[in-house]
Amino acid sequence: MVSSSIIFLLFVSVSFLLTITYYFWLFFFFFFFLQEIDGQSHRTNWDGYVDWKNSPAITKRHGGLLAASFVLVVEVLENLAYLANASNLVRYFSEYMHFSPTTSANSVTNFMGTAFLLALLGGFLSDAFFTTYYIYLISAVVEFLGLVVLTIQARSSSLKPPKCELGVPNAPCEKVHGAQAAMLFIGLYLVALGVGGIKGSLPPHGAEQFDEATPRGRKQRSTFFNYFVFCLSFGGLIAVTFVVWMEDNMGWQWGFGIATLAIFLSIPIFLAGSPFYRNKIPRGSPFTTISKVLIAALLNCRASRNTSIAINSMASSPSPTIPTGKEGGRNTNSKDIESIEIPSRSLSFLNRAVSDTPACGALECSVQQVEEVKIVMKLFPIFACTIMLNCCLAQLNTFSVQQAATMNTKLGSLKVPPASLPIFPVVFIMILAPVYDYFIIPFARRVTKTEMGISHLQRIGIGLFLSIVAMAVAALVEIKRKGVATDSGRVDSAKPLPITFFWIAFQYLFLGSADLFVLAGLLEFCFSEAPVSMRSLATSLSWASLAIGYYLSSVIVSIVNSVTGISKHKPWLSGGNLNHYHLERFYWLMCILSALNFMHYLFWATKYKYTSVRSGK
Repeated sequence: MVSSSIIFLLFVSVSFLLTITYYFWLFFFFFFFLQEIDGQSHRTNWDGYVDWKNSPAITKRHGGLLAASFVLVVEVLENLAYLANASNLVRYFSEYMHFSPTTSANSVTNFMGTAFLLALLGGFLSDAFFTTYYIYLISAVVEFLGLVVLTIQARSSSLKPPKCELGVPNAPCEKVHGAQAAMLFIGLYLVALGVGGIKGSLPPHGAEQFDEATPRGRKQRSTFFNYFVFCLSFGGLIAVTFVVWMEDNMGWQWGFGIATLAIFLSIPIFLAGSPFYRNKIPRGSPFTTISKVLIAALLNCRASRNTSIAINSMASSPSPTIPTGKEGGRNTNSKDIESIEIPSRSLSFLNRAVSDTPACGALECSVQQVEEVKIVMKLFPIFACTIMLNCCLAQLNTFSVQQAATMNTKLGSLKVPPASLPIFPVVFIMILAPVYDYFIIPFARRVTKTEMGISHLQRIGIGLFLSIVAMAVAALVEIKRKGVATDSGRVDSAKPLPITFFWIAFQYLFLGSADLFVLAGLLEFCFSEAPVSMRSLATSLSWASLAIGYYLSSVIVSIVNSVTGISKHKPWLSGGNLNHYHLERFYWLMCILSALNFMHYLFWATKYKYTSVRSGK
């Protein structure tokens, strides 16, 4: 029978999640409803959008901040379900599945990287075949099924390897294998597939609710992205405190169970907003357009002389501005873009794709398609420059946690688990997000006399600069930590050092601030700049940057150890004792790389020309 204490804890968990969900929805409903009274245009229907019944979306009924408020509440529960286990999964692998520390770390890295890379798949499917509405629902069900599998395995001892017998030298721990390993990875990568689909569909779904033809709509969309990161952080706050505590004290079946409950609750809440959503009509595969333009430009190099003359005259013409729905205070649809007859001079080699005598009839391209591909290609240098920041963020889940584990983690009589240390950047983001939206941005608008106040590229640049500061602070804190270890004679001791783990909070705070500026800025930048037919895919680049950053972090660590281990020297980052590492040197290296990356970013940011006059101001 189930004990009364377990029933009580289950009741408390469900009540806690329901209470959080209720008050968050209540807050966003009233906050957004008060701002929704005016700001609607006088059109009858939203061009290019339908409701959940596939009928034309109506301006006074669909879209707006009220619709987006459901997305924000869902994001709290979605990130709670994901981060509840990702932040502590390395312990589950090592202690319960009996992986080695290296295998455990690699398994977690592969899981997180795969989940974020799959956001590209979610974005692609949203743009090409389905709407963001249906992709979210499908992905949430997939993640729910994966969490159910993991919960069942964690609950049943017969589905896990037997416990290790401590003190028995000839009885090694049995690593998970066979059907048990298959069940583990099926559940894990079902979760990764679901998370990827959600990350690729939920942010653009919320952003699509706003009328970008009006300044009010663009400001509200900017607020949405800011609060999206806030809600993402709030879900993470619950995950790294309440859920991690449940995993450590009540068992992993509780951690997986709460995550399962959270993603299950998110589905009816998301569905409750169905009458208010407007859903963008898919316009076909963006990869098809990109591939066709690139291949056509390559094969049309030997175009006819007349076509070459026409293209040359086009290139010498003034560069046109591509309407994106923001100019002139009106809604721009595909017909406006199709009216462009002359390709711009930027990336002029792609103009060869526009030819009267194409190399192949199937490769005939319009000026609109060429200009859309140019816009996407111009996003890539900005996207690439954010990867280095995510390499730095990867240290929060690895070396920074190990640093804190050697320090005094007591807070009064409470001992804080190292896996809960991400609470520092999470709390700071939750404080900074409303301060940024209600104080910094209005002040910047008054000073600069512009609609945005701080442009997307300026916001990303601020975040990249803060990452340099964060790595410098991390190096200085590590120097102090090792100095305390030497002075106290505990270099080779397993006892906690007489220094509080709050010193680590400084690097967490700077990196948390950097994450807020870059993630929110990059999400909005990619969404607002990308062609309408490719917005979900472009927005997914923000998550792909995170995945590549995690993978690249592992590569950098391996290269550092290989280079510093030459000539019988001990590698900087190897061994079982962190006090013998040269972690401060590694942090200085990351600081230098971040500074070089920032200069690289400045080069591309100053050259970038916004596709809309308004967005660039």
